[in-house]
Amino acid sequence: MIANALKSSKHPILAHIVPVRRCNLSCAYCNEYDDFSKAVPAAEVMERIDCLARLGTAVITLSGGEPLLHPDVVRIIRHIRTRGSIADLITNGYLLTPALIRELNDAGLDHLQISVDNVMPDDVSMKSLKVLDRKLQWLSELAEFDVNINSVIGGALRHPGDALIVARRARELGLTSTLGIIHDHSGQLKPLDPEARDVYEQLTQSREKKFLAFERYSLFQQNLSRGLPNEWQCRAGSRYLYICEDGLVHWCSQQRGFPGVPLSEYTQEHLDREYKSVKPCAPLCTISCVHRVSVIDQFRENPELALSRFFPPRPGENEPRLPAPARLLRWVFLPQHSSRPRRWIARGFLRLLGV
Repeated sequence: MIANALKSSKHPILAHIVPVRRCNLSCAYCNEYDDFSKAVPAAEVMERIDCLARLGTAVITLSGGEPLLHPDVVRIIRHIRTRGSIADLITNGYLLTPALIRELNDAGLDHLQISVDNVMPDDVSMKSLKVLDRKLQWLSELAEFDVNINSVIGGALRHPGDALIVARRARELGLTSTLGIIHDHSGQLKPLDPEARDVYEQLTQSREKKFLAFERYSLFQQNLSRGLPNEWQCRAGSRYLYICEDGLVHWCSQQRGFPGVPLSEYTQEHLDREYKSVKPCAPLCTISCVHRVSVIDQFRENPELALSRFFPPRPGENEPRLPAPARLLRWVFLPQHSSRPRRWIARGFLRLLGV
């Protein structure tokens, strides 16, 4: 995925599809669900997947609402894999069973994200460790796909310290965990209070740093945690697509209506236009999936500047501490003095990646 994304900016990296807007929960901070919508017919969802495949989309994520409410969710995931895209699923986990996890394995699911917001359920979020821990154990034991536990912090959530307990439990089960900063109804920043900011700092400092998990290194999330804007070029509508239940393309879940074009009519011209368009919501945006895909193009267009921004030197140091994979890529592709052996190595590396 990363190799093809770096090779060309002419196709979407990630698309979210909503196969059903209905959700079995009603989290107080969420504006992406209702309690009455019917599931989109599977044939229509698969037609949309075909459209995304024709656009060259690398990763297709089923979101909602709650996608596991769709009666044909397993068949839809299998279709994503048949079309050559990576299959991803975002769920609250309530409907997971050992049998369903095995079906998801057989369908070829690549990645699942499950949301856990607190230790004990309350009137803000029922996505609690108390309720979901057994589901997490099943995933740890049975899942053949990658599993990530995502929590949000800030806003109306009353116990930010719960995120530390959730992250610890994820490590115990051999699962990864991430932490997002809650946004308002338009996807804009809600600055963290001192307690939540302290929890955020603890988690970002304690996690194992992995190359391409850019949010763990960069100033991006740190700025958001402090209520500060970011300067970046949002690629939503081009490198990231949000497809609502009506089959329309939007910048993201929080900016529905822009551009609001049917996916069946979306062309390379739309992708090129939105790649360059300026989004006024970008400086205070907290939509992390859009951040991540946009980061890839910053590396494509100006790798040295991107490295300096996403791996800044620590206080009192002049040089950034790059993780080993980043140092290797810099040595291969950005040498101060090019040489024939390095050019050979670079060509061989690209061939290995299929680029």
